[in-house]
Amino acid sequence: MTDLEFLDQAEKLLLAVERNCDRINDTGDADVDSQRTGGMVTLTFPNRSQIIINLQKPLHEVWMAAKSGGYHYRFDGAVWQDTKGAGEFFDRLSQDAAQQSGTPLRFKA
Repeated sequence: MTDLEFLDQAEKLLLAVERNCDRINDTGDADVDSQRTGGMVTLTFPNRSQIIINLQKPLHEVWMAAKSGGYHYRFDGAVWQDTKGAGEFFDRLSQDAAQQSGTPLRFKA
């Protein structure tokens, strides 16, 4: 994957996260604040816990930090997969966001 291909796919991922937050806030009782600064999106929940998603451009990875731990993802041509085989990005984000918010939440690509 070239740098430009990585940036294109990573931008799509960050945009999807932001749009999911908008959808969640518009259609339910959840309150997920999303703030973007360059290649980083910070999700903040009412209990002040956070999930931070940021781009690691030199490694062509997306990193996510949540209460459950830190995760590294690489694009496999179809989806963002955990580098240690722990699954797909949006599945992990959904699990962590639901746990941290106390409300079932679903993020999707």
